[in-house]
Amino acid sequence: MKPRREHTANNRQTYFVTSTTAGRKQLFRDENWAKLFLEVLFHYRDKRYLLHEFVLMRDHFHLIITPRASLEKAVQLIKGGFSFRAKREFYFTWEIWLRGFADHRIRDAKDYQVHKDYLHQNPVEKGLVSAAHDYPYSSASGTFVIDPVPQWLKPISMGVASGTAEAVPFQSAETANADGISLQGRKTS
Repeated sequence: MKPRREHTANNRQTYFVTSTTAGRKQLFRDENWAKLFLEVLFHYRDKRYLLHEFVLMRDHFHLIITPRASLEKAVQLIKGGFSFRAKREFYFTWEIWLRGFADHRIRDAKDYQVHKDYLHQNPVEKGLVSAAHDYPYSSASGTFVIDPVPQWLKPISMGVASGTAEAVPFQSAETANADGISLQGRKTS
């Protein structure tokens, strides 16, 4: 029996999230599909969640996000928004996602680092690239603007004690844009 999911509305917690395509179809082998997914992911980012890390594999994705409201709503917007666009733009009539998603609440800086490393190494482990930064559909590539690690998850070596109950205030993409960064999630310089 699956344990009951904890209430996640407005708790400012950070989560590692995974979801898989229906039938493990490798939809994201196609560059157009992958680009559309990233477009949807970044479209909802400012209003619905902070996006700290991500990787889009051929048949699944992993994210580290801090939802603004509920985790369920954030994932619903990502998956539902992508499904809507894919059906409209690619005339895809089949089911895209397996129902539901897996999540893990990030507990501290060490837990964050473990999940970040797992996420970034996923394309390397699958033999898609030899180094994580070479994979184009990942925050490890360095070509995307992602939100900083929440203040309460930063290790002591960064000058902030980890494990405090406060999360960093949400920042908008407009703040990042002042540094020469596009609102679509890609760095402009």
